[in-house]
Amino acid sequence: MNLLFIGDVVGQSGCDFLESRMYQLKREYDIDVTVINGENSAQGNGITPQSYRQLINMGADVVTTGNHSFRRREAAELYDDNEALLRPANYPDGVMGHGVTCIDMCPYKIAVVNIMGTMYMEAVENPFNYVDKVLADIDTPNIIVDFHAEATSEKKAMGFYLQGRCTAVLGTHTHVQTSDETILGGHTAYITDVGMTGAELSVLGVESDIVINKFKYLTPVKFEESKKPCFLNGVVVQFDEKSGKATNIKRVIKR
Repeated sequence: MNLLFIGDVVGQSGCDFLESRMYQLKREYDIDVTVINGENSAQGNGITPQSYRQLINMGADVVTTGNHSFRRREAAELYDDNEALLRPANYPDGVMGHGVTCIDMCPYKIAVVNIMGTMYMEAVENPFNYVDKVLADIDTPNIIVDFHAEATSEKKAMGFYLQGRCTAVLGTHTHVQTSDETILGGHTAYITDVGMTGAELSVLGVESDIVINKFKYLTPVKFEESKKPCFLNGVVVQFDEKSGKATNIKRVIKR
């Protein structure tokens, strides 16, 4: 089977650009299942019912998020009502929503897990301990993990920690695609960061001048989505659905 995983989609322009390329992507790589990180898909950050529906309507089977899961008030109505929308599983008890979902492909199942790191991020439950609890309750060998984290070291460590136990460990959050894609332990597809879908000539999707002024003058600024032309970052993971073993991972960049 072939999995398409799209890196953090930024704003309306990122959503629209992805939508314009999705059909072609699925045909080119013979895609069976699609996962999109949509935590920045709304105009102005976060995710809203509108941006979530657009991602689903364009072909996402699952939408993952991260530290911006609840940035928008409108998102509150989404998490409990949509099995295909995930927030990090290691958020505190009592937080709405869920961090794991299972796609029934008849006769095979694919589990998608959303986990968040702790280095330079919000204080959540230790992801290494929590992911063990999550995996214990999953009854399919086909397990895709979106590890939403800032530190490269934490992502690398998680990849090695889960090698042989998951089909793929795919990093998100930093918006810059890394070139370290590999198959760990002859089983688990890994990349430190899948990258971003949004304005290419920007600072993580934001107008560069705004971010420069923030760093230069240390004063509060309002981030605005860049209007520069977009590009798309993602990966395609080929795996055996009987064993959950990944056989190939390929980086994808489309302009």
